[in-house]
Amino acid sequence: MEKLTTWPERLSFLLYALAFFLLSFSLMAHADANPDQFPRQLRVGYQKSGTLIFLKSRGDLEKRLEPLGVKVQWAEFPFGPPMLEALNAGSLDFATTGETPPVFAQAAKGSQLVYVGQEPPSPESEAIVVPADSKIATLAELKGRKVAVAKGSNAHFLLIAALAKAGLSLKDIQPVYLPPAEARAAFERGAVEAWAIWDFYRAAAQVKLKARLLTDGQGLVSNFENYSSRRPFAERYPQLLTIVLEEIAKVDAWAGTHPETAAAILSKQIGLETEILLPAIQRRRYGASPITPQFLASQQKIADTLHSIGLIPQAVKVEQALLKTQ
Repeated sequence: MEKLTTWPERLSFLLYALAFFLLSFSLMAHADANPDQFPRQLRVGYQKSGTLIFLKSRGDLEKRLEPLGVKVQWAEFPFGPPMLEALNAGSLDFATTGETPPVFAQAAKGSQLVYVGQEPPSPESEAIVVPADSKIATLAELKGRKVAVAKGSNAHFLLIAALAKAGLSLKDIQPVYLPPAEARAAFERGAVEAWAIWDFYRAAAQVKLKARLLTDGQGLVSNFENYSSRRPFAERYPQLLTIVLEEIAKVDAWAGTHPETAAAILSKQIGLETEILLPAIQRRRYGASPITPQFLASQQKIADTLHSIGLIPQAVKVEQALLKTQ
């Protein structure tokens, strides 16, 4: 790891070290009668965004877990909802998503999802963009327009919140539900008139397609990245989750203080130019921590909103997706 040479970098590292301790304390409280037991494999769901893409590219988790006999299996997903479907189905052990997918997942029958960690809010990391030559200048002008968004994603809630600010609802527009790659293609060929999306897709649209920012999430949403697991897994392997979250916090400290290096390394891994990656990395807030009251309040607001507009069938109490001593 590169040396931390300035006082802000040292202070940042100390804060992350404190986060390590808090994460360890929180999760070790769930140790069972066999605290040294580890599974043979850890199945991790990730996207081409957020901290886990850095963790995968550096190989730090493998270096930490392989001596313990744990093999890491990475599974890439285009966005959060299908990842959490896999988690609920028992095909994943650990996942990272934006703030909205876990609410939909918790509303599903028989959900086993539990929150095990979070990142700080990054509202600037998601946005609604329009083509450079679009005449749409305000959120109110989205009325009647086709807007691409991934259903159940964090950008879905951003779109809901943005429309509400303009006195509109989803019924006032033509939502076009598409995964990110298909949404980009539709946006590029003019099949939709706006696109609600997150980084790195947001950055790519602005750099490559010259998309114009209509609004980002500031003042509308929190946009917490969060980490989740299945309740039986989290209760059985608390030490393993402690290790995973420690490694996430370490790579957070590195990415947050070395954005140019992070962009260069990631560029080689996923094939996106550094001019796309760097602004997205700099927009994001870093610092893995245990679940906070602020996070829970934000998640409950999302749950209440989605229920009130009929997007989830029953009311969801977010705190029920916590481990007992969290």
